[in-house]
Order: sequence, then C-alpha cells, then structure tokens
Amino acid sequence: MAADRSRDRPAGPSVSCVFVCHDGVGRVLLARRAAAARDEPGTWDTGAGALEWGETFEEAVTREVREEYGTEPLSIEPLGARNVLRGDPIASHWVAVVFAVRVDPQRAIIGEPHKFDALAWFSPDAPPTPLHSQCPATLALFRTHSASAGSAR
Repeated sequence: MAADRSRDRPAGPSVSCVFVCHDGVGRVLLARRAAAARDEPGTWDTGAGALEWGETFEEAVTREVREEYGTEPLSIEPLGARNVLRGDPIASHWVAVVFAVRVDPQRAIIGEPHKFDALAWFSPDAPPTPLHSQCPATLALFRTHSASAGSAR
C-alpha cells in the first residue's frame, strides 16, 4: 500500500491545456525553454498552460497561444488527453488535454522571452534535440491525428 501523502499534495491533479501549433502544411512550432524556465531549461517543447477557473478549453488555449506566441489560433482541434505523473515519488500530477492549433507562421513570435529563448518550425517527424520530457508523447498524438485526418480526406 502506498504511503499516505495526502497532507503533502493538492486535493487533485491540475489540468493543463497542451497545444501543438502547426502551419497546416506539415510543420509544427516548437519553443526552446530559456534558462529561467520553470523546468527543463534548454529543451524544445510545445505550448501549454493551466486551465483557469471558469475557462473553457478553447478559451484557455486561445489565451495561452496569445501569451506564448503573440498570435491568434486559426483553428483548435482536440487530440486527446494524457495523465502526467512526474517524479519518484510523484512531485506533480497533471491531466494534459492536448490540442492541435493552426496558426499563421508569419505572425508567431516569442511572447514570453523570460520562458523561451528560441522559436522555430520543424517537421513533427524530425524535431530538434533535446526535447522536453513530455514533448515526444505530445508529438505522437499530433502525428496520429495528422495521419488520420489525411486518410479521411
């Protein structure tokens, strides 16, 4: 039986809206986490942010895309959800609701330079290294969605 850590943890997991920004023609936008980033500085990652009280998923994703990339989503599509347990013992627990977000590549900028120090477009099959620990699973959801969307056409 696991040790009772109920006094050391929040009442439940947090909810994160994770998003893979793409250009609609096969490229994804990744940001390199700056030295001052909350975790895993120097790694490349997709966008994400906590769902705030009273927000819909789409409102949270729109807010975060504006904050992180200085642009508006052109479309938002759900990709799936992941249960993210980090650390041993578990230090954080997130439910990551993942979205594909099409943006205009000409409008994307680094909106939070204290969190990110580079922004670039990549093939989802050939991302840069090193990747944030959660990025491979997120890109896998995006690739699965892209493959099924392509076969549905």
